[in-house]
Amino acid sequence: MASVSPRPGPAEPQTQDRSVGELLSRVTADLQTLFRQEVELAKTEIREEATKAGKAAGMYGGAGFAGYMVLLFLSLAAVLGLSNVMDGGWAALIVTAVWAVVAAVLYQKGRGQMRTVSPKPERTVETMKENAEWARHPTK
Repeated sequence: MASVSPRPGPAEPQTQDRSVGELLSRVTADLQTLFRQEVELAKTEIREEATKAGKAAGMYGGAGFAGYMVLLFLSLAAVLGLSNVMDGGWAALIVTAVWAVVAAVLYQKGRGQMRTVSPKPERTVETMKENAEWARHPTK
């Protein structure tokens, strides 16, 4: 069996045959692609963080509504407590206590969710630093 070695075709010039202009053009095109990908990564990270912030804001909104209900039922309980001394007032106080628990739970969940939100796209910042370092010293 005879082995045949592949020869570079006219479409694939060897690295030694390329001009400096061609090499610079290739490097520029690669850098443009890299930066476009970095921008797309940053957009994706920002979308993810905005989603987290939206969920946390929704929980804060729920806590606000629950707090409103606490005041509403507390007021209702006070009115019923004064008018009916015991019967209706105690029932309203139980409902108020339930809403107070709901408000506390939603607030805590919203607070915990908000703490996980990052203000900047950390992975993109890190890779951009690496790219800048490589651009300054491409042979390292």
